[in-house]
Amino acid sequence: MLKAAPVSQRKSQLGQYFTPPEIAEFMANLFAQRVDTQCRLLDAGAGIGALSAAFLERCVSRELHFSSVEIDAFEIDEQLHPSLAQAFEKYRHHPAVSTKIRSADFIHTAADWISGSFFAEELPKYTHAILNPPYRKIRSNSEHRAALRRAGIETVNLYAAFLALALALLDEHGQLAAIIPRSFCNGPYYRNFRNFILERAAIRHMHLFKSRSKAFKDDDVLQENIIVLLERGGQQGPIRVSNSTDSTFTDLSTHEHPFDRIVFTDDLERFIHVPTSPDRSLVELSPSIRHSLSDLRVDVSTGPVVDFRVRAHLCHMPRAGTAPLLYPGHCRDGRTTWPLAGAKKPNAIQYNEHTRKWLYPNGFYCLVRRFSSKEEKRRIVASVVDPAVFADASLLGFENHLNVFHENKRGLPEALAYGLTVFLNTTAVDEYFRRFNGHTQVNATDLKLLKYPHRDTLLELGKWAMQQEELPQPMIDEKVRNLDA
Repeated sequence: MLKAAPVSQRKSQLGQYFTPPEIAEFMANLFAQRVDTQCRLLDAGAGIGALSAAFLERCVSRELHFSSVEIDAFEIDEQLHPSLAQAFEKYRHHPAVSTKIRSADFIHTAADWISGSFFAEELPKYTHAILNPPYRKIRSNSEHRAALRRAGIETVNLYAAFLALALALLDEHGQLAAIIPRSFCNGPYYRNFRNFILERAAIRHMHLFKSRSKAFKDDDVLQENIIVLLERGGQQGPIRVSNSTDSTFTDLSTHEHPFDRIVFTDDLERFIHVPTSPDRSLVELSPSIRHSLSDLRVDVSTGPVVDFRVRAHLCHMPRAGTAPLLYPGHCRDGRTTWPLAGAKKPNAIQYNEHTRKWLYPNGFYCLVRRFSSKEEKRRIVASVVDPAVFADASLLGFENHLNVFHENKRGLPEALAYGLTVFLNTTAVDEYFRRFNGHTQVNATDLKLLKYPHRDTLLELGKWAMQQEELPQPMIDEKVRNLDA
């Protein structure tokens, strides 16, 4: 007989993160009373039943009025079924409540029904859905991915698949509350998912946990988490946006925002912004900050050197026949420091026929680190590359954990490199960026979609920066704040 996997290992395999009671209660309280007399609730990835139980508490206390409540609880991990049944036991004798625990794979069951498979199990039109879906990547060649495609859903993670399927199973004006990672709000991987949601539902409420670690403090969660309330087929209007540091909600604040402040009308990517205050940021308000990178004739790319693919060509320290190789560790205080003696990462890469295509001409560049640590103060950290640092080197290597601002894979004018670096290092830009980016990664796509000052303004800003001995944060912020003066 096979032994069951340890709880922590099983949770990791299934992408499970159990919902703390206070979060379950907050989510259940988001639902508004509908005209329906009957409630059909979907809890997909029900876990130990915290979300369904919180919803049932509102029903039996008559905060939500229904003549009957039917719950479909999907939970593929049968080892959790006794705990799930125990959560429902309290309501077993309530005449208006019925519960059903399903061990079936939710993705296959829902996708088969939605796609009209001949062998599909019939599912009802749900009036409500409440979800804390699993978080795990879906392989492009997996059975889950194929099932989702048959249902017209393209996404890369289980949480997005669960939410999209649940939304598709709702009846008109059905309500869905879910706690999910915030990563879907931006980036190309979730573009199809954002379109799927925004074309089928109105966003009624969003709640942001400002700490990446405290909402699910018992799990190793690096993503910022967001709670969303959607209405299937609803007319989009203003959106309530609330935030708190953690699941205690002791510092809860709530504001209402027009939809065009959440999804910008001219944004083809349809990034979802989450304002944390009613005030508009400097980046939104300034008439000077309205230009795209293409307007500036500047490109940004992910560093092309993937070190494990060229490991045989890496050198710890520079020597004849090598080019400098820059990692995030070389970027300090807005500048590049190279070489770093005693560093774990190499400082150089051999220049030969195998590596030449990955190298850029030596010159001035602006670099932005792609990753920040779990609770790092800043999300965007920019540095200038000064060719003088590299003596007679004719080529430079940029490692894959860096974003590189360049002109057609060549260096920038010196003042422009400095101007971009100063602008990107402002508090205003960092705060604005956090409105649509909730994870540790800063992608080149994100940087392309920012708005920038005019090229001439950045050149003047760069000339000013080059004249300063030091550039403390208040000085940078004040200078950019006065661009319109």
